[in-house]
Amino acid sequence: MATQYAFVTRWQIKAPLPQVWNVIEDSLNWPHWWKGVVAVSEEKKGDVSGIGSVRVYQWRSILPYQLAFHMELTGLEQYRYLKGKAYGELEGEGEWFFEERAGITYIEYHWTVFTNKAWMNYFAFLLKPVFNYNHDVVMRWGAQGLAKKLNAELISDQ
Repeated sequence: MATQYAFVTRWQIKAPLPQVWNVIEDSLNWPHWWKGVVAVSEEKKGDVSGIGSVRVYQWRSILPYQLAFHMELTGLEQYRYLKGKAYGELEGEGEWFFEERAGITYIEYHWTVFTNKAWMNYFAFLLKPVFNYNHDVVMRWGAQGLAKKLNAELISDQ
């Protein structure tokens, strides 16, 4: 039986929203600055705004395993919102929310997924807290990498 995970991650970075948006939206380049992202490739192009595009993501973490999944871009409002549907070893939805106030860009990421790896589901009763911690570490790496890429101050990476 697949196990569900739901995460909310919040970052605050002292950088202009358009700069933050451009780096996050360009996920093909995440492996260059986000520790934990092994590879991102484009499987299908979307419309002119990118809706309908499909990218394949490979992730690694502090634990000795990798995850790969496809993500279809299903929603986009420039400088405000990105939404995608995941399928593969993870299945569910991810949503990015962006806002700038007083020179600080606030980013909130919602990730609600089910695991499709048999061993992960089998051992979820024991390892779910470890998988949760692992997710938090990978997201912290993202916040730190984003700040470094933008040469900006990372205020919060919860």
